[in-house]
Order: sequence, then C-alpha cells, then structure tokens
Amino acid sequence: TELHTLWQNEERAAMSSGKIYDIWHRRHDYWLLAGIVTHGYARWQDIQNDPRYVILNEPFKSEIHKGNYLEMKNKFLARRFKLLEQALVIEEQLRRAAYLNMTQDPSHPAMALNARLAEVECLAESHQHLSKESLAGNKPANAVLHKVLNQLEELLSDMKADVTRLPSMLSRIPPVAARLQMSERSILSRLATRGGDPAAQGSFGSAQIFNNNFGPNFRGPGPGGIVNYSQMPLGPYVTGK
Repeated sequence: TELHTLWQNEERAAMSSGKIYDIWHRRHDYWLLAGIVTHGYARWQDIQNDPRYVILNEPFKSEIHKGNYLEMKNKFLARRFKLLEQALVIEEQLRRAAYLNMTQDPSHPAMALNARLAEVECLAESHQHLSKESLAGNKPANAVLHKVLNQLEELLSDMKADVTRLPSMLSRIPPVAARLQMSERSILSRLATRGGDPAAQGSFGSAQIFNNNFGPNFRGPGPGGIVNYSQMPLGPYVTGK
C-alpha cells in the first residue's frame, strides 16, 4: 500500500536529519497502535498523557506555542490511525486474494488504462531532454518533440475515453468483500486475534512491516531497556514498573 512509500520517505527524512524522534515515521506508528490497544479508539489525550507513549509528542514540540496545538495533534493522530487501519485491511485482503489465487483479468478496461498511463510516463520521461534542446534551437530535436507531443496527445485522448467508460464497468464488478468472501468486520476481527497465532502472523503481509531495519539494539524512547524491533514488545517503560 502507499503506507510503505510514506514510511520510506519519512524514515529517509528522519535519518538524514538525525531527528529520528522529531519526524513522524513508522516507529511512531507502532507506538500509536500500541497506545490504541491500551487505551481504546480515539482516546488521543489518554494516549499522549501515558508516559509509555511519550514518543508520540516529540514531532509536535515545535508547534506547542500555537493556539490550536491540541486540536491539530489529535486530528493528525486520527488521520494517521485511519491510514494504518486501511493499510492493514488492504494487506489482509491481498493476502486473502493470494490464498484464493485471484488475479486481475488482463483484458479488463482498467488494465488497458493502466497500460496507457505507463506508456505516457515512459514516453514523457525518455524524451524530457528534447524540450531543452528544442529551446536551444536544435531543429531535429524540435521535430522529434512535436512527434512525441502528438503521441502523448493521442494517448491522453484514449485514456479520457477509457475513463468515461469506467464507471459503468466498475459498477458491474462485485464488491471486494464479496469476491474475497470476507467482510471488513471479519478482517478486523482476524487482525485483532492474530496476536496469539504465530503461524497466522507469519503469513500476514504486515507482519514484516516492523522488521529490524532500525538495528537489532535500537534503544526505545525514554528510560528502560533496549528494544528489539524484530519482536516489537509493548514498550521500554514497562520494565520501569
């Protein structure tokens, strides 16, 4: 899901700046989920006040002087949790689709649209140098640029036609839950019960998202022992009790 791309960008920014606590990334997501497990849905203030999850306050320290500081922080946590929940549901659906050996029909119009989009991107990227050469007075480059622009125009026209046909075609496709024989409620139920099922965790796509990329001996926020992120325990603060 797009969450993985987001994680990569956030982690790159955090590592390059040396502010691994001040820039929100997947480590914060883990503690947010742990806080929700402990305090419940939408109990943002209780989670923030819990010393075990103090890391969640770090990215907002520079905004503390603003009048809507708490509201802004709570809205961010709510949006972030929604993103995490959607990603977990989607990855469970993908796991289910793989189990049922379901594949996308290559003849479906949506696939044709995707192929045209890839062609547009490839054509634009491979000829992007032509615009500079054309501006510099290179006549052959100018001629090629016009041909490329005509090709792009034709592809975009075809894509526009595909898009107008898509709504009626998509409306005839059964819902994802029906095709997977699994409702969203049952997905969330499965996710909630995975904690005691090591075998199920191994087959779940998101079981590897908190791998050991942070190093085997990353020290968690605040006082306490070293955290092994390959296992992701509840938190370092429980050792201080």
